[in-house]
Amino acid sequence: MSKVGAQRKSVEQYRARMRRAGFRLVQLWVPDTRAAGFAAECRRQSRVAAAKKRLENHVMNWIETSRDSEDWTP
Repeated sequence: MSKVGAQRKSVEQYRARMRRAGFRLVQLWVPDTRAAGFAAECRRQSRVAAAKKRLENHVMNWIETSRDSEDWTP
């Protein structure tokens, strides 16, 4: 068996064990932090958020007061 074939089999076995243990595979696309302009966009969004601090506090308070925590235990 080739190295790639062995790795593929190992991954399949791992995923099968995880499924049997009650887990589900989820794949996510996330921003590429190496992309050109990424740091500049982070700075831009941070400045916008900092300028809207009062609105942020309002939204966070709304989330805290309207969340459903019934029957939930941390």
